[in-house]
Amino acid sequence: MSLSLTHRTIDAIWRIESAKIIAGLTRMTRDVGLAEDFAQDALLIALDRWPEIGIPDKPGAWLMTTAKRRAIDHMRRNKLRDQKYVEIAQSMDMYTIEDSDLALDGDIGDDLLRLIYMTCHPVLSQDARVALTLRLLCGLTTEEIARSFLVAESTIAQRIVRAKRTLSAEGVPFEVPSAEERQDRLSTVLEVIYLMFNEGYSATAGEHWFRPILCQEAVRLGRMIAEISPMEPEVHGLVALMEIQSSRFKTRVNTKGEPILLMDQNRGKWDQLLTRRGLAALDRSRKIGRQLGPYSLQAAIAACHAQAVTAAETDWVRIAALYEALSRVAPSPIVELNRAVAISMAFGPAFGLQLVDELNAEPALQGYHLLPSVRGDLLVKLGRAEEARMEFERAASMTRNERERSVLLKRAAECEGGER
Repeated sequence: MSLSLTHRTIDAIWRIESAKIIAGLTRMTRDVGLAEDFAQDALLIALDRWPEIGIPDKPGAWLMTTAKRRAIDHMRRNKLRDQKYVEIAQSMDMYTIEDSDLALDGDIGDDLLRLIYMTCHPVLSQDARVALTLRLLCGLTTEEIARSFLVAESTIAQRIVRAKRTLSAEGVPFEVPSAEERQDRLSTVLEVIYLMFNEGYSATAGEHWFRPILCQEAVRLGRMIAEISPMEPEVHGLVALMEIQSSRFKTRVNTKGEPILLMDQNRGKWDQLLTRRGLAALDRSRKIGRQLGPYSLQAAIAACHAQAVTAAETDWVRIAALYEALSRVAPSPIVELNRAVAISMAFGPAFGLQLVDELNAEPALQGYHLLPSVRGDLLVKLGRAEEARMEFERAASMTRNERERSVLLKRAAECEGGER
């Protein structure tokens, strides 16, 4: 295996395993900043050693073992300064490669839930909570988080550093809080799980169109939140959204790993069990009796797609109405862009293009690749091929996902030849 391929493989492994490793180390050290440092140390050691010795059969356990040894060494060096850390270290058995299945699949799952509540503590600002949790649970770089929120990378880096310092200084516990405290943190927890799922569903960067394991972790966390907060409609709404979206996984890429867009997917291969679970969760959200919130509204939109036997049978008028409702409860430029797509499907591309053109001056969408991508699609439908080609090329230059770039360049090439 070449050095570059080995490094790409290590990066993929890290994105899958890092949240579990950091959660386990946080349980051990009670300091999320130290936990990330030790996990990063293990990653650096892997980058140095694995190209020579080969990738272990159980790389996650190898990383956990290495990181834990670093943590225990640190505790021993600071014995006089902090006897508590020594006692914690001495009371825990070392992880080994042989017991890796227990190490990674035992109570680590609960640790992820504790970690998300810890990083969503109200001692942090809303922006800091989200940035830190995406960093630790999703393994996103500061650059990727910055692109997701359309802000400067330095701003995100500062938020994360300050957040870790604050958690340590305030002694925020590593635990699932009481019911009252959970309620105070619920909106941020749901937002982070939602963003975690979205990053898995459409990867910001890299060679893969999506990261299903990240989606699965988000769904699992959502289900756990639903069990401990059964009367919160938005919890069920978020679970419904993720379940329905997950039902499409098998049809989102072809055998070469190339993306298949929603309208071109084989709906007969959508996972009906996940669809039914999602629709049932949406029904639970509605029966609680409150006005539908942003997650429930998005789940209702996903349900419209799930219940259409063919793409042609999609109820785009209802979807446009649901986006209108969503724009009122959770207004954002991205919601408006999605609403423009729905309106174009319901009433014609000219109407959609008019709305998209109004978004061109929106500061938050500058550098957002889906804006020119959507505009290119609408221009194709209007027979303005040369303009569409330029939009697809512009979108391709903005995205950092290799699969998405390939799709956009292919669409640009299909527009060659001028107006239709």
